[in-house]
Amino acid sequence: MSGEVETTLRGPQAYSMAREALEQMEAAKVWPTALNFELWVHIVVDPEGPLAREIQRLLSSGAAITDTVAEELAATYLPRARLNEQIFDAGDALTRELTSVSGAIRSAHKSNHAYGQALAGASRELDADVGVATLKTMVGTLSTATQRAQRENQSLEKRLAESAKEVAKLKDHLEQVRRDASTDGLTNLANRKAFDTELERACGEEGGVAVTLAVLDIDHFKAFNDTWGHQTGDQVLRFVASVIGRVGAPPRFAARYGGEEFAILFAHESPRQVERALEEIRVGVSTRTLRRRSTNEDLGAITISAGFAQRRADEPMHALMERADGALYVSKRSGRNRVTNGEAAEEADAA
Repeated sequence: MSGEVETTLRGPQAYSMAREALEQMEAAKVWPTALNFELWVHIVVDPEGPLAREIQRLLSSGAAITDTVAEELAATYLPRARLNEQIFDAGDALTRELTSVSGAIRSAHKSNHAYGQALAGASRELDADVGVATLKTMVGTLSTATQRAQRENQSLEKRLAESAKEVAKLKDHLEQVRRDASTDGLTNLANRKAFDTELERACGEEGGVAVTLAVLDIDHFKAFNDTWGHQTGDQVLRFVASVIGRVGAPPRFAARYGGEEFAILFAHESPRQVERALEEIRVGVSTRTLRRRSTNEDLGAITISAGFAQRRADEPMHALMERADGALYVSKRSGRNRVTNGEAAEEADAA
């Protein structure tokens, strides 16, 4: 849990806060799992925060807080202790590796320093008149010092090669941790946090006017869940995500934005190109008849509605999102299963 919540749980309000969290969970018909409790404790502490707003949005739409949804909420809005542990573990391993290499380098440095002193001593002796016996002794000493230095250098080379492999493994591990932190567990698309970061980056780039934001929503998904259950609902989410992920592959950026809502970022594409891509997704979803995995029952056709808006010069991110959402709502009000260009919708309203 975050520091603020941890502090509150150790104070005089801890019991009342815990009771309130449990009461809210019961009222929302949410099972009191450890993760759900952590989510609701954060809501009690920060009732106007982004986590509280998102859960309220989900509950208002009739979505159930399943284990999958809870994990996605935790990944997006909570400090991830497990993720931090992985990062700390990798950091500790890297520190140990660097310490070990540093020790090997110090050892090699000492050996080379001793070798240099041996050479300096031999040079001084050669400057003097030395006999054959002394010369033999000197050569033996230099030979021993040379062999020792060679062994140290070989050992260092081997240790550095091993270290390079270990550091490469740690780099791969940290990269995987980073990917896990930015990926939606159910659909394997980017999660909301990753999408918000990418949208902010795209809008902040010079010349970022050519950024188009599209939002997509599965039509009547609540009714579908009520009829077929959340496990089948998850099956539908994965199917829709697969279509969106295929069309929204890089350089486009696709994400599950929350519940049954998805988003795609298009960079330097015309409204016509964006609309064609969204139509490809809409048709790809609606023309596929799905069957329930457990019983092979026909689930019928699934449809999606979409809306998009191209960023205007110097337009803030939240304004762009509002216009894209507005275009989506036009699609919903117009009968669903359609794509709306935000600019065209605004022109129609103005007329």
